[in-house]
Amino acid sequence: MTVTAPAAADHVPAGTPTVGSGSVVLRALLRNKLAVLALAVLVLLLAAALFAPLIAPYDPNAQDLLLRLRPPAWQDGGSGAHPLGTDQLGRDMLSRVIYGARVSLLVGAGAALLAGAIGTVVGLVSGYFGGWADRVLMRLADIQLAFPALLLALAIVGFLGSGLWYVILVLGFTGWVSYARVVRSEVMSLRSRDFITEARAIGVTDATIMRRHLLPNVMAPLATIATLHVAAAVVTEASLSYLGLGVPKETVTWGSMLADGQLYLGTSWWVAVFPGIALMLTSLAINITGDALRDVADPKAYRR
Repeated sequence: MTVTAPAAADHVPAGTPTVGSGSVVLRALLRNKLAVLALAVLVLLLAAALFAPLIAPYDPNAQDLLLRLRPPAWQDGGSGAHPLGTDQLGRDMLSRVIYGARVSLLVGAGAALLAGAIGTVVGLVSGYFGGWADRVLMRLADIQLAFPALLLALAIVGFLGSGLWYVILVLGFTGWVSYARVVRSEVMSLRSRDFITEARAIGVTDATIMRRHLLPNVMAPLATIATLHVAAAVVTEASLSYLGLGVPKETVTWGSMLADGQLYLGTSWWVAVFPGIALMLTSLAINITGDALRDVADPKAYRR
């Protein structure tokens, strides 16, 4: 697909390739029934996270020891007042699962945005300039890849301390390599194209070329990587919280709920199972959406 732009110093010369329009992407996604189902799940989760105070029937931290370990409503001893039962401190499980979505989605989105910003800048500079800049930046990427991401996150969080923003920062700074390598590869294949050569010839600066001519052409793979990174960040945050190294204990997270419920799996299964199901569905829905975006980003996957 090509577009024609005015022959000005800060515009893309005629023949610049661009990614597919939003309407094309949306139509292609809607033809994938599994992707539509995954998107519906994500919309429900996002709505639950945004409107948790209005949706949740109780304060997620409100305790009532007289109601501890009540089963879900459909089991003997359960009550419609607590559809998913209560935990070991009498806290409503439905409210805690709803509030847990807030932390998981915030961490996932925040980590993906931070990692994407860092990785995109590194990939653009490395792929466009090449030479010593490329060698230095890619060696830094190789060094980071030598450390397992979860172990690196554990070490950094253990040093900095627990906290929501610390977790986002850690997951962002440990996840930029995937973005950088993909952007670098795309930019290296684009920098010798005619529209880049023409842009240089008419005096367009390197910064403008990267911002206005190269960046739009790497947005499709970036969107795919970001979607999959959100799922990975959600699972990593749950792992850190499960180990007690994530967000503070008073903040409701699915990982801390799993840690609390592991002692009651034999007698009160719902304390661990429901946050586990929420975590699984979230990760699965995000990954399915990411796979669908990857298929759409392939020019052979759709036609106008």
